[in-house]
Amino acid sequence: MAHLSLIGILLRFLLGGAAVVAASLIAKRAGGAVGGIFAAFPAVFLAALLTMRFDYGARELVAHSIDLSQGALIGMAINVACAAAVGYLCTSRGWKKGLTLSVGGWLLVSFTISYVLFSL
Repeated sequence: MAHLSLIGILLRFLLGGAAVVAASLIAKRAGGAVGGIFAAFPAVFLAALLTMRFDYGARELVAHSIDLSQGALIGMAINVACAAAVGYLCTSRGWKKGLTLSVGGWLLVSFTISYVLFSL
């Protein structure tokens, strides 16, 4: 985090927030299923990728972009599993418990994978 510029942080915040607002508006107008498709848009990944230019020089940029992309693939797979867990657990255990268990599982899996990848 020490390498992040203020402009990079602000752009990430604006792009990510704009994606959330857009997905919410789409869901309100077209329904939750359609809104959910747009909510899965990887706005944080794209914002991070686009703003890396403010944080790294030309030589570092490619290496950090590759690292970010590899991590995003793992993160997106975890998000798919979390979405499936939400669908199952919310219908079987109620929305509060299902959502809590799903997000808790997402945190556990994400931190475990991060620990394993970065401690080797």
